[in-house]
Amino acid sequence: MWFDLHPRVHHRLEHFTERAPRLGGLVEFYRSPARVQWSPTGTNVPDYPKLAQLWWQNIGDAMSGAKTPQEALDALCADQEKVLARLERAGVQGDLGPKLNDEMSAEHWFAQPGAPYAKLANEDEGPQTIAYDELIKSWN
Repeated sequence: MWFDLHPRVHHRLEHFTERAPRLGGLVEFYRSPARVQWSPTGTNVPDYPKLAQLWWQNIGDAMSGAKTPQEALDALCADQEKVLARLERAGVQGDLGPKLNDEMSAEHWFAQPGAPYAKLANEDEGPQTIAYDELIKSWN
């Protein structure tokens, strides 16, 4: 189906294209296929404000040293599951609301196609610097 962009939308697209060299690859990234590698869930996050609040509370505990990173992430997971279970029970989001899986072992999930991945043998691998031009090429 062919259609014309509204002039205001077209102007915004041109504006971002013009500013792209000064935005550190942000425009190129979001216009590339790479964006789906990092954003597989899209924008449909149930009760985002509540879930985001839990993120900052728990990550703050890890950053301050009150909890180890693993403890903070385990607490974050438990807190988020409570919110999602409440939304599921209430049914306020209908067919689009969360549907939690039964709790299963980590090994079960590692065996599923598409991830998650088990902990790496070397979690502290040194950082790698990738040339900006090579990074941009990888997004095309």
